[in-house]
Amino acid sequence: MTTASVRIMSRAELDLAVDWAAAEGWNPGHHDAIAFHASDPAGFLVGLVDGAPAAAISVVRYPGDFAFLGFYLVRPDRRGQGHGLAIWKAGMARVAGCVVGLDGVVAQQPNYKRSGFVLAYRNIRFGGAPPRDEVSAGRLPAGLVDARTLPFDALLALDSRLFPAPRPAFLSAWIALPGHRALAAIEDGRLAGFGVLRPCRNGAKIGPLYADGPAIAARLVRGLCAGAGAGPVFLDVPEVNPGAVALAQSFGWTAQFETARMYVGAAPEVDLKRLYGVTTFELG
Repeated sequence: MTTASVRIMSRAELDLAVDWAAAEGWNPGHHDAIAFHASDPAGFLVGLVDGAPAAAISVVRYPGDFAFLGFYLVRPDRRGQGHGLAIWKAGMARVAGCVVGLDGVVAQQPNYKRSGFVLAYRNIRFGGAPPRDEVSAGRLPAGLVDARTLPFDALLALDSRLFPAPRPAFLSAWIALPGHRALAAIEDGRLAGFGVLRPCRNGAKIGPLYADGPAIAARLVRGLCAGAGAGPVFLDVPEVNPGAVALAQSFGWTAQFETARMYVGAAPEVDLKRLYGVTTFELG
């Protein structure tokens, strides 16, 4: 059996895909779909069987012929029927000619390799209790400001250096969503770091987390966690940045699981030494 049809998701269907992701244990943010959809409304596909959603994939396209693949899901009762392969082919056709990235579970890495994806590095999700000193005091560490008080172009310029492509629509939505806490680190009058914390189905996640060094990254984590509440905090760390791994471990956080960052085409050049936390596994 093959998927009867594949088309662009409606906004309501993206909410459904987020619920599917939550059921798989992906722990999405409460308002992820708003920023995700803003990034590329045509980048989310749904496979329909008898008129009902059965499969999903995101193939968000950015300027410069870069795309990111995520939300690759098949409804449990429709698995093993060819729907996943059908929507995968439709998604990859949409981004033909692009460099395409994904963060896939390790078990699927052989399948992605067969589709031409090459491993770049691993991302490790660390999680644990937020730093209690700042949470209880509710203070903002010195040198940090609300990122939304800065010129947006400054945030976008930093994000564009540490993400493979400019994403103004996504970023402007991401820092403004309800419950999101966005902080910037200022050193000698310049932007030296930036991070966002968002409430999730379980606890909160930090991402992105950019910093010129581990001390700045640690200060941002403490400031962000002041708004995290009592639940666990999660940080998705590129393993190739040993300073980021050490930072997560310094808070007593432990590895939860890992993903394989893979690309079709030449891996984009990003300063991974300044990348302490991935924004999302769904959109990169």
